[in-house]
Amino acid sequence: MVDIMSPDSPAKEPDQRGGTPPPVTVRPGDPRYDDLALRHRNERFTQRPAYFQLAWTTEQVVAAVNEAVSTGRPVSVRSGGHSLENSVGEHPNGVVIDMAGMNAVYYDPAYRAFGVESGATLGEVFRLLYLNWGVTIPGGWCHSVCVGGHIQGGGYGALSRSLGSVVDHLYAVEVVVVDDTGNARAVVATRDPEDPHHELWWAHTGGGGGNFGVVTRYWLRSPGVEGDDPTTLLPTPPVSLLSGAAMWSWADLPRDKFRRLMHNHAAWHEKNSAPDSPGRTLHSTLMITCRGEQDAPTDVLVFAMLDGSRPDARAMLDGYLDSLTDGVGGVRQTGEPAPWLYAVIPPDVDADSQRGAEYARYKGKAGYLRRGYTDRQLDTLFDHLTKPQPNLDIGRLWLVSYGGKVNAVDPAATALAQRDSILKAVYTATWTDPAHDDESLDWLRRFYRDVYADTGGVPVPGEINDGTYINYPDTDLADPRWNTSGVPWHDLYYKDNYPRLQRVKSRWDPLNTFRHSLSIRPAEPGGDT
Repeated sequence: MVDIMSPDSPAKEPDQRGGTPPPVTVRPGDPRYDDLALRHRNERFTQRPAYFQLAWTTEQVVAAVNEAVSTGRPVSVRSGGHSLENSVGEHPNGVVIDMAGMNAVYYDPAYRAFGVESGATLGEVFRLLYLNWGVTIPGGWCHSVCVGGHIQGGGYGALSRSLGSVVDHLYAVEVVVVDDTGNARAVVATRDPEDPHHELWWAHTGGGGGNFGVVTRYWLRSPGVEGDDPTTLLPTPPVSLLSGAAMWSWADLPRDKFRRLMHNHAAWHEKNSAPDSPGRTLHSTLMITCRGEQDAPTDVLVFAMLDGSRPDARAMLDGYLDSLTDGVGGVRQTGEPAPWLYAVIPPDVDADSQRGAEYARYKGKAGYLRRGYTDRQLDTLFDHLTKPQPNLDIGRLWLVSYGGKVNAVDPAATALAQRDSILKAVYTATWTDPAHDDESLDWLRRFYRDVYADTGGVPVPGEINDGTYINYPDTDLADPRWNTSGVPWHDLYYKDNYPRLQRVKSRWDPLNTFRHSLSIRPAEPGGDT
């Protein structure tokens, strides 16, 4: 409920580093420019703006946006640089505001909530929230992803089936917005329905990044909690995690067994993804890798984990693996419970541990599943994934457990509209040689199109599909060559929530200062577009 012009209201904990650094502008010719141009996670794209602006405070972000707008330069925002599309690099004459320096995680007694600046990585957030206060959020486990974009798209991870989406715990957001006179200011919007800025908060609960302004920080507090003891204001993670796996080689999975495995996997999730299901405490990822020149023992791998402190934890894990391997066989492994933080961030893993994989060339596509694939779709998956692609480093389908407590929230309560799905399907291609760009992209595009051939090449919401996830942006959905469904890209991401997002866009970004290929379009006068 507060308009602010200074990062000192409300304040984070005092800076112990000797004061706040000044803002830094880095232009071509500065030796730091190329380092910043390479601070992204996909070598398919380039990010070479007119200049980079490094900001350390909200006040500096306000000044940076005012400067860009006054000179007519488009504004892009970068936190972790993990976008699957080139939303940050689309404006070569624009300004990229880099948020990496705003990475504080702290308790804010004024809001009875945890302040998290948008440049903080998920690894930092997990570590600091847990070690300082014994709490967590149900975010993703790619540790170098920053919260800046992760939360705006909804945010999910291994604890989401038990705890919901990250935005289900979002109390407030601070956003630098631009009014119709071109003036930038910082606004705090909360989930309090009486807050005059409430709609701006709502838009950041799944509306995606780069749409309304520059998010400088979030405040996280679970709904309905009382008091001001920070150890009670966010969920407590499991004491330990018990994990297990099952794996197969393609040589052991002819078509009929592959179908059986996929039916088994879907059936378990269809039975165990309601908000009150005991099975919601189990999370799994099924990774199906495109067949290589030689079969590997882990061509198909499912990895599962659950709260290891449950008295029935091992029985539940064994039951899950039994259901998957029924009639299929496979090699199984189970471990011993490991302390929660150790399981999330093992000692030999740091924020740059995936640098080699992340700095390859890749493309991703996705879709929600309300129930398992049809037999036709399963045959399509089998046909594409069992044909070796020699120039791909990795071609893969990921099926990630979803639902549970996520599905307890009304689709209109947040901008995240998909609230009755059971799985997220993620289709990826990774390669290293630019000469193979067209071939690799064509393989993934045809794969995805053929899986969804019955609905125009895309996961149109219906009995099986429920659209897709804005944090896995895919510009092909806006391309009529690949989306022949007649359903616009924004309905695949936002469903019935899109018109409301357009109204927020018109209210809070009337000049369309923040835009990219898949950004929300302002509402047309007298109607929506």
